[in-house]
Amino acid sequence: MRKSELLIPASNLEVLKTAVLYGADAVYIGGEMYGLRAKAKNFTMEDVKAGVAFAHEHGVKVYITANIVAHNEDLEGIREYFRELKEIGPDALIISDPGVFMIAKEECPEIDRHVSTQANSTNYATYNFWYQQGASRVVAARELSLAEIGEIRAHIPEEMEIEAFVHGAMCISHSGRCLLSNYFTGRNANSGECTHPCRWKYAVMEETRPGEYMPVYENERGTYIFNSKDLCMVEYIDQILDAGIDSLKIEGRMKTALYVAAVARTYRKAIDDCEESVEKYKANMDYYREEIAKCTYRQFTTGFYFGKTDENSQIYDNNTYIKNYTYIGIVQGHNEKGYALLEQKNKFSVGEIIEVMIPDGTNLEVTVQAIEDEEGNPMESAPHPKQMIYVDFGQEIKDGYLLRRKE
Repeated sequence: MRKSELLIPASNLEVLKTAVLYGADAVYIGGEMYGLRAKAKNFTMEDVKAGVAFAHEHGVKVYITANIVAHNEDLEGIREYFRELKEIGPDALIISDPGVFMIAKEECPEIDRHVSTQANSTNYATYNFWYQQGASRVVAARELSLAEIGEIRAHIPEEMEIEAFVHGAMCISHSGRCLLSNYFTGRNANSGECTHPCRWKYAVMEETRPGEYMPVYENERGTYIFNSKDLCMVEYIDQILDAGIDSLKIEGRMKTALYVAAVARTYRKAIDDCEESVEKYKANMDYYREEIAKCTYRQFTTGFYFGKTDENSQIYDNNTYIKNYTYIGIVQGHNEKGYALLEQKNKFSVGEIIEVMIPDGTNLEVTVQAIEDEEGNPMESAPHPKQMIYVDFGQEIKDGYLLRRKE
């Protein structure tokens, strides 16, 4: 096995700090331009600077996505963007466009260049091409099997790294080069504006009978024909590492801090257990399954890792998530009474049992003893999202720890 990296997404500075605290070796983020998550909050340059500083203080790397398919009018802006990033010093840039890749090589050669999954690299000749251009890492195309990745590993330089997604949403267009959103709505997925039409419900219309919609039935409820299950490889970490994958990547640059914390610490423990011994990893399998099921998700699949996908990889009757826990907030400090300060994410009340997520993988159940607003006025419940409140949990909860409630 090669030494592995756990790579976690972050949509904003708060989530980045959560990823670092809950076990990430590296975090990938997007700036306000040139990444493929235009609807995410993303990072201002000040946030990028703060995030890189925080991560580096904790020995964690930061990668910046710049993986759009660029047009002529983008090029000068990208060049200036890379000059600004050079001053901040992230650890790598994630790029798919060859022109953007060459601009990064010219403007900030000291920053590593990683080739995005959007480049759709499916064979070792392509990996070797990118290596010769100066790439230190290539992100595997989503449609590669573990056997194919193992063959790529055997045919590329030892120092070249392979990154692969192991958890999160799957795109119907495999590596994400989709035209549906642009066609239906004018919002270009390859510029970061995807409207996710793969999650919509479809019918068939015959050309000579306009307006007559014929349903496509898999069962009596209809079908969401492009709606993939979510990828989950937590039960196959030993095989992932055996294939020679260096960086295990979690999808989700639009996910909450709760999702990031739950996935990060579960995969952290799975990887650490597996690297200690495969026997220990397999003995703890029930724990990984139980914890990963506490995340918000759409049923799970192993994607293409064990061969071609089939009808069991899709969800036909709905496009909703399974949600077993509600996000309460993150502890951000304490008052003189020792009450925890948090920005309330969802309603909870005095007397409720709340679960504290400890970064080491354990959970602590506490009961809400009292709630006060910022002026110290008592409250029976916290009904207003984003309200800053102080909460007595009967014991001190450390800064940065996440709180959730079982539904």
